[in-house]
Order: sequence, then C-alpha cells, then structure tokens
Amino acid sequence: MKETLTITPGMTADRKRNITQVITDYSKRLMGFIRKRVNNEADAEDILQDVFYQFIGNTQPIEQMTAWLFTVARNKIIDRQRKKRPEALEDLFGEEEGEEGGLNWTEFLFDASDNPEKEYLRTLFWEELTNALNELPAEQKQVFILNELEGIPFKEIAERTGETVNTLLSRKRYAVLHLRERLRVLKDELLNY
Repeated sequence: MKETLTITPGMTADRKRNITQVITDYSKRLMGFIRKRVNNEADAEDILQDVFYQFIGNTQPIEQMTAWLFTVARNKIIDRQRKKRPEALEDLFGEEEGEEGGLNWTEFLFDASDNPEKEYLRTLFWEELTNALNELPAEQKQVFILNELEGIPFKEIAERTGETVNTLLSRKRYAVLHLRERLRVLKDELLNY
C-alpha cells in the first residue's frame, strides 16, 4: 500500500508553505495533463502523487517550476507505460470489445475433447499462427516463441541474447500486432464461411 503524501515535521515552515503552495497551484493543471495521456483514473492519481513525491524529495533549486513539474509528469507517464504487462497469447484470440456471439478462440484452442470440428479449427489456427510467425523478422519471432510459447521470462531471454528487456518487449509487441491481424483474417473467414 502506498503512503499518503505528507510534509515531514523536520521541514522549515517556509519550505512547508512553498510545497503546499506548489501543490495547490499545480495539482489541477497537472492532473488534466496526465488524464489526457492515461486511460485509468487511478493511474492518473498515482502519477500525480509520484510527481509531488519527487518534488518534495528534490534538494536542488528549480528555476522553471512549471516546466520541471510537467517534465516529471511526462516521464512518469512514460515509465508507467513501459511497465505495463506485455501482451499475451490470449490477447491474440480473445474476443474484442463489442463482439457478441463471435468465435471465441479460447473455447476450443486448449480444449482436449475429441470433437472433429474443434480439432479442425485448432489445426487451422496453429497452421495460421505458424505461417504468420514465419513472416516475422527473426528477432520478433524468436522473442515471441521463447516468451509466449515456451514460457521463458524476458529477463532470462535478455541474459541469453544480450538484448535489453525493453528491446525484447518491443519486439514481442510488434510480433503480437502482426499475429493479431493475421489471426483476425482467419477469424473473419471462419465467421463468414
């Protein structure tokens, strides 16, 4: 659980007033700036709190307060986006928002039943996935297979390949975007058959 933003008792009265004044003056504008760039209200509030934590902990003089606060906010937003959970295999074939009664890949993909229709659809899916993977650049294909199909964590892949985790996350994201598009084509063909 995160601590509440507080001004420590050891601060001088002037410093407390300064911090309180800055928070009062900039909270609304910063929150508006953050909300435009973050989808979740709770994330926006966390980022705003992080900005003010950094401000309170800063020991260096700040010449351009507005620029400093908005730069810190922008950096916190970028950091939060980088830390988001990478896309998973389920995201490739899960139902999209607004779809009703559509083909749900997860219903049959990992179903062990002997239903011939489901077996045929599983075969089509894996063939299409294999073909789509073969279209990817080798680095994107490798990271997708290692992480998603073999379950190897990004940190371990980074150690094996010498690449940074952020590079691997980026490669996997591009792979997922390509694979999602290719699987959407298969899904559309099956639904319109």
